[in-house]
Amino acid sequence: MHTEGVFAPETATAAGELYTAVGPAAQNSVRGAAKAMNFDSEEYDERVTNSVVATAHEAIFASMLEVTVGSAEEFETWCDDHPDYAQETIGSENVDRVVWHPVPFAETVVAATFQERTEAAVGTLRRQAFGSVYREVVTDR
Repeated sequence: MHTEGVFAPETATAAGELYTAVGPAAQNSVRGAAKAMNFDSEEYDERVTNSVVATAHEAIFASMLEVTVGSAEEFETWCDDHPDYAQETIGSENVDRVVWHPVPFAETVVAATFQERTEAAVGTLRRQAFGSVYREVVTDR
């Protein structure tokens, strides 16, 4: 069992602050990508919309969420130790591994099962956690 990532906000306020903190990185990433694609200023204004920057902002935040990668048994033990948490699990129950992210302020743990592709499962879980828990908390500030 191991962890990956850096964001594990304990409160909705902390989640919002972390989300706000990565906003400039999102803007700079989009600007850098547009420059690498040789957008002139007219094309930049036309194609780099608020929605594009918001999508980058969400993706950067989600990609930094701390997750635990372990066996199905380790996840079951974690759940047994945290009986007050609702579980949102995606994937098949007939596989050996799980990646999960607890959200204390929502008393929820979001999990994704997988067999071999850890990186894909981690990415899927982070997007799922953002969409199901964090989006409404951090974007409605």
